Parts: sequence; C-alpha cells; structure tokens
Amino acid sequence: MRVFVKALVETMRSALRGRSELALENLALRQQLAVFREKRPSPRLARGDRLFWVVLRRLWQGWRRSLCLVQPATVVKWHRMGFRLFWRWKSRRRVGRPRATLELRALIRRMAETNPTWGAPRIHGELLKLGMEVSQTTVARYMPRPGRGTPKPSPTWRNFLRLHLAESAGMDFFVIPTATFGVL
Repeated sequence: MRVFVKALVETMRSALRGRSELALENLALRQQLAVFREKRPSPRLARGDRLFWVVLRRLWQGWRRSLCLVQPATVVKWHRMGFRLFWRWKSRRRVGRPRATLELRALIRRMAETNPTWGAPRIHGELLKLGMEVSQTTVARYMPRPGRGTPKPSPTWRNFLRLHLAESAGMDFFVIPTATFGVL
C-alpha cells in the first residue's frame, strides 16, 4: 500500500511540473535504465555516464530526486574533479622561450670545452657571428659547469708569451745622469 501511495503522489507532482523538468527527469531515468540493462552483475558507470550526471546537475535543480544508482555526494565529487581537471588544463604552461635544439646545445658544450677561457658572452658573440639567434642566458644555461673545487682556467705566462711573441718588442730603458744632474 505504501508503494502505491508514493507512486500516486509522484504522479500528481509530475502533472503539476513543467514540461522541461519532466523531460529532464525522463532523460535521467532512461539513462539509469540503460546502465541497469548492461549484462554485468553490478551496474558500473562509464566516463560518459559520469559526464551525463555532472552536466545534468548543472542544468536541473531536481536531479537528486531521480538519482538511484549513486549517491548525490558522488556526483558532486565528480563535478569537482572535472572542475579541477579543467583548470589544470587551462593553466598549463604554454609560453616561454623555446628549448634550444640538440645540435646547438652540443655546439655550445664543444665550444666551451675547447676554449676553457671563454665565457657565455664570448660564445654568444661567436654564435651570433655564425648566424645563430640565441640569447646569452641560453648559452650560459647549456655551458658545462665546472666541478666543485676546480679553479677557473686562466692562461699561463708561457701561453701568453707564445701567443703574443710576434707582436711584442723588447726594449731596455736605462738612466744616464749628466754633469748638471740632468737625465739623458
């Protein structure tokens, strides 16, 4: 008797509701029937079913009354997860300096290793002369880092003299005092 009275009250309520609300309830019930008709021992909701309930929650105020497969709190949880996923996708990093190519990184490393006294500004200048558009900070990022405790390489006197010997000239300055104490 109790089930009959409940069905009668629901029928009376549905007669007084609007057409769009009745259509949404019908849609919700049909979706649940489709899930129940699957040949499984217990009904399982697929991703599309979950999306259906999340969208229906946004469109219809009375979605809780017709829901019998899952708890309303579960639908709210799905909605929050979808919201979180959307904003994670929306705020992903898409801007910034493009990565240097593998060949350019290898060239920077090779130039730094063969010329240990060159820093990032010098290598940057040489790359610009070769027609490669790259910033100095990018060059500094891809240069090999010296290990801990290793001194920065500097040219020795022997290298300095060997490199500049052709341009150098030797002179000797000496002082000759005169009888009037002047300097020649």
